Amino acid sequence: MSKAIVGIAKSTTQVEVTIQQLQSAAFVPAQDISVLMPNSGAVPEIGTVKATKAPEGATTGAVTGGALGGALGLLAGIGTLAIPGLGAFIAAGPVMAALGGAAAGATTGGIVGALIGLGVPEYEAKAYENRLKEGGYLVAVHAANSDTAKTIRRILKDNDFEDISSVSEES
Repeated sequence: MSKAIVGIAKSTTQVEVTIQQLQSAAFVPAQDISVLMPNSGAVPEIGTVKATKAPEGATTGAVTGGALGGALGLLAGIGTLAIPGLGAFIAAGPVMAALGGAAAGATTGGIVGALIGLGVPEYEAKAYENRLKEGGYLVAVHAANSDTAKTIRRILKDNDFEDISSVSEES
């Protein structure tokens, strides 16, 4: 089983700086980084909007291309989501696929279900959901090995992330 390092940031700038450092210092590819953040509506949507037919997921639309500038615009699978009870979010990476798929509508549903699907224990997933409700930005990074995991954790700590944890990813 592989590991992911998960943490909460307080701003878009904090997330973008961290992504740049992860890609250069830890050599983490964009497809190994997930971001889930509130969609304040202040960021213009530059990409093409596509409707989705996720039968049970929380997705109402997906944005391809650069919905955001800088490092966030380079992440895989950027989309906008409307999650019942939580509001609008922007998601990128594996968490976008989890929220957009049928797994998101399973037993727990929404963000908690997607995070559990990514290997986050339920109690931590609920805590992360609460942090997102408060305006936090969740970042999850796949670690190819233990050295990479240590580097990722150090970069998140150096950038003042909160609630940093390691989770075992499901295959």
